[in-house]
Amino acid sequence: MKLDDKLYLVRFNTDKLSHIKINDPKICLNQCQDKPCTRICPAHVYDWDDEEKRISVGYEGCLECGTCLIGCPYGNINWKYPRGGFGVSWKNG
Repeated sequence: MKLDDKLYLVRFNTDKLSHIKINDPKICLNQCQDKPCTRICPAHVYDWDDEEKRISVGYEGCLECGTCLIGCPYGNINWKYPRGGFGVSWKNG
């Protein structure tokens, strides 16, 4: 089974409050040239908006794997598990 097919099986109970925040958007703009969070997240939660010159965070699709915490070279991502009852709901393992 391909990765995209497996991700299709994942369901979410989305909270209105984000469990992911960028600590300092200026770091993303001025210091982080490669924007690794936009490439390493398997759910593509992070996206660089060239027009607005900022990282947009689509927390609703987060797989809660924590890869972004390890991959951000500046420790600029504040990530925690969603509140109880919210977040990812795995189906079929």
